[in-house]
Amino acid sequence: MAHMGDVLAGIHSTWEFDSDSVLIRFERGIRTPKLFHVLGERRVPYEALSGVELTPGGKRGAVALRATPRPGADPLVEAAAGQLKEGNDPYRLVIPAEREALADYYATELRSVLCADADKPAERYMVSAPSAPQSFKAYDGKASFDGSVVTFRWFWTGASSAKWKAGDQFFPVGELEEVEWRSPEVFNGHLRLRPRGVEPPGEADQDPASVVFGLGYGPVYESLPFAASVLEAVRAAEPVTRPHAAVAPPPRKQRSDPADVAERIRHLGELHEAGLLTDDEFTAKKAELLAEL
Repeated sequence: MAHMGDVLAGIHSTWEFDSDSVLIRFERGIRTPKLFHVLGERRVPYEALSGVELTPGGKRGAVALRATPRPGADPLVEAAAGQLKEGNDPYRLVIPAEREALADYYATELRSVLCADADKPAERYMVSAPSAPQSFKAYDGKASFDGSVVTFRWFWTGASSAKWKAGDQFFPVGELEEVEWRSPEVFNGHLRLRPRGVEPPGEADQDPASVVFGLGYGPVYESLPFAASVLEAVRAAEPVTRPHAAVAPPPRKQRSDPADVAERIRHLGELHEAGLLTDDEFTAKKAELLAEL
């Protein structure tokens, strides 16, 4: 690489080049994609890259330097599965056209340090996922991840009867084999977990191992880092299979966390104020939640 410590500044992010990796620092400006705010910065080893290209920047007077990670090198990219919009691509640096020659120089330098296996899938993750704990509100429940267990707590007003009857769900990462993320910006967006040996129902809305997205529920900048964090933990965990894993275990009954109950009551209050719940429905459900304490 050119010189350790070299910096190439672009729109929304800056690339700082070291001897064996590039540190991508994302801005926190008003116009910066919220996903970049969440990512903060990411260190990408050169061995994690499969290629580099220079393309038009999508705006008049701009070019884009884009690095392509090797398949399997980055859990965020693996979880996104090609669904990220161009503006949310963390491997794309947009640069004013007057600096195109400099961008081309760094593109050439990056290509020169790609490893011999750059065209092959990576055997392990080389770029870290956003760290746990992670949480976000989906349309039908709240998803939480503490680094070892994924929890889905259902919203009475959003969850299907199948999920409500199954009860709140708890998934140790060692019992999972896959994480499926479908962008909330497309129809049927959802986050679905695949427990080992369990065949999931056809629709995410009916699957207690999934949460579904809706307008304002599970946005990309919250749900994608969550999915990547879980996926990284699943790959690192020792597989654990329950006896008779093909049969879903009965819901675990335990007292609810007071903070979670308070949040669910606030959610009910919002629906009540919006006219989506009657006074009687709100009062009855609030009493049910308080009884969980």
